[in-house]
Amino acid sequence: MSGVMAAPRAEVVIDLDNLRHNVAHLDALAPGAGTMAVVKADGYGHGAVEVARAAVQAGAAWLGSCSLDEALRLRAAGLTAPILAWLDPPGTDYAPGVEQGIDLSASSPRQLDDIADAATRAGRTARVHLKVDTGLSRGGCPPADWPELVEKAARTPNVRVHAVWSHLAVADEVGHPATDAQAARFDDAFREARAAGLDPLRHLANSAALLTRPDLHFDLVRPGIAVYGLNPVPVPADLRPVMAFRSSVALTKRIAVGESVSYGMTWTAKSDTTLALVPVGYADGVPRALSNRMHVWLGGRRRPVVGRVCMDQVVVDCGDDRPAEGDEVVLFGTGERGEPTVREWADTTGTIDYEIVTGMYRPRVTRVYR
Repeated sequence: MSGVMAAPRAEVVIDLDNLRHNVAHLDALAPGAGTMAVVKADGYGHGAVEVARAAVQAGAAWLGSCSLDEALRLRAAGLTAPILAWLDPPGTDYAPGVEQGIDLSASSPRQLDDIADAATRAGRTARVHLKVDTGLSRGGCPPADWPELVEKAARTPNVRVHAVWSHLAVADEVGHPATDAQAARFDDAFREARAAGLDPLRHLANSAALLTRPDLHFDLVRPGIAVYGLNPVPVPADLRPVMAFRSSVALTKRIAVGESVSYGMTWTAKSDTTLALVPVGYADGVPRALSNRMHVWLGGRRRPVVGRVCMDQVVVDCGDDRPAEGDEVVLFGTGERGEPTVREWADTTGTIDYEIVTGMYRPRVTRVYR
């Protein structure tokens, strides 16, 4: 039903200039390494294809996706940069990935066999990154099984090992000794790979390690959240938030002192006041846990949301000001004007900004680019 609304009820605005700035800045911080811009989970909720194009324009040499399906969608959109896909369930057919020149990750002999079988069927050599578990205890080959994996990879004819890699558990806690321990295990794994006859590249650094551990940049760095302008470490960095979330005033009304607002009547006016109704709620990405704990930017200043966040709407206390119906409401933005930020939402609700932005892909929320 196009044309029903004069404007979207809610928008996430993606600033691709800010994203290009971030990628260029991160790339410059690791001059001896290539940059893999991680665009998994639909580009952390920002739109994988658009983000990937902008990242490559800004100097990213690689793209990182989680699933093979995500990587194939990037190829279908015309992106030709190297792409690494690293997590799919057993039974995945890797042949389309091999055919499309997508790099694949293997953490076990079984996964390596699956990739080799796909390469045979595709009639091409598969390019593989072997992942070792250095302490995250999630994906990756256990150190005890690593010699078997690298030796098998070295003698598998239709597989070429391009890199060995791992992932850090606490790089966002600057100075945590576990990062050094993981780096030492990673070095051991690299040496074992070389001893097996392989000549791989190395990559270990996520956003946090890119910003704080230049000794771990190696051949390739893998920034994720920092690409989107969100800093995972308490260290200054020239990063610009890429996503803003906005709506507009649907209705205004005056209420008298003593009147309450929203379900449960958890907020009661202490004086006569003006309320602005905004047509977004938890179905649109506003956490219900922010009830009576959030602000919006409306009419050039921060204003409190009062009462419970509902499925479709929130209510803003405007005091004696009278915003016009249709006025813009910024739920979060860059913070430059004093508006709320993604980090503020995350800190208030006890989560991380990753969860907020990746959760903003919603049926009723329009995504626009500028």
